[in-house]
Amino acid sequence: MGKAFSNVSPAIKKETINVAIATGVGVVIMWAVIFAIKKLTDIDVPFDYTVFLGGIGGFIVAVINFFWMGLTVQKVANQEDEKMAQAIMRNSYRRRFLLQIAWIVVVLLAPVFFWATGMLPLLFPSASIKLRGFVKQRNYNKEKEVEQKQDGC
Repeated sequence: MGKAFSNVSPAIKKETINVAIATGVGVVIMWAVIFAIKKLTDIDVPFDYTVFLGGIGGFIVAVINFFWMGLTVQKVANQEDEKMAQAIMRNSYRRRFLLQIAWIVVVLLAPVFFWATGMLPLLFPSASIKLRGFVKQRNYNKEKEVEQKQDGC
């Protein structure tokens, strides 16, 4: 990985790792839920290699998409021309969107993937970021409340 990733900011590396961990946890939970649905209900869902391949592929696409977005933001932050920065961001968004659409088409057409487990991981990075933000805000609010009580306000 050496030279290829040497120009990537530590913040992007850290956040990509956080997103990868959260997405991985989401995929494992998704598999557990599908297993529970299979065993505990009459709903006919597969629980075979297609479920696992879909989850692994969806995980890879989701993490690549997030990392690519981070690289784009890093590139835009260093851009002085605002119109060029907007064009770079727009192009990145289109390409990342096309990557996800291409993956969804593959998942829907290739019988080696269970469609649901291939698509759901694409939602996990956004959900994990929102959840982390919610938890951080809640902790911040609690800290402020404690500080106000200590100050006698």
